[in-house]
Amino acid sequence: MKLALGILSALLALAYPVAVYVGLSRFSVRGVGLLLIALLLPNAISKFWRRRAQAKDLIGLTATALFLVLLAMAFDDERFMRAYPVAINAALLFQFAWTLRRPPSMVERFARMQVDDLTDGELAYCRGVTRFWIGFFAVNGALSGAFALFASRETWALYTGLIAYVAMGLCFAVEFVLRKYRFRHHAPQNALDRLFARVFPNPSPSSES
Repeated sequence: MKLALGILSALLALAYPVAVYVGLSRFSVRGVGLLLIALLLPNAISKFWRRRAQAKDLIGLTATALFLVLLAMAFDDERFMRAYPVAINAALLFQFAWTLRRPPSMVERFARMQVDDLTDGELAYCRGVTRFWIGFFAVNGALSGAFALFASRETWALYTGLIAYVAMGLCFAVEFVLRKYRFRHHAPQNALDRLFARVFPNPSPSSES
């Protein structure tokens, strides 16, 4: 059940722009709002019931989505529904920025899932990449907000449901390859790292001398 709810949460976040676009193309704002509430509310209740001590952190984004949906229904204005990707980017920006004030940085935390020992250069690099993602979420959130307010429904859905995710994936992939190229820190137990070890081998002791 927990796994199913986790998968549902991820799918709701990823599919939200498409669901809103398809729904509004066929139904009224209030009709789509009722459907979104039916999808979001059980997820929020289950999170609250499972871990009430951390309820604020767990249901924050879901509660924001529900609030925006209720505003859209109250004012019959779909732009409130379109604002949800802005909230997601704002939450991610805050989380990444907070880890710079309370280390380790977010990227360092991800890096330590693969590698335990990080050099000083790698730690500085992780902080730099964390700053990059803060900037990315700021720009992406601003563009999502602009499209929500001023662009057509189709343009908003295209950007928030496809272009933003493609840009995020490309940034992640390019940064990952650059990190492997720069530091040559490969985990032997990881199949992908074994591939990178062939492409970017560690310098031999003779070449370092």
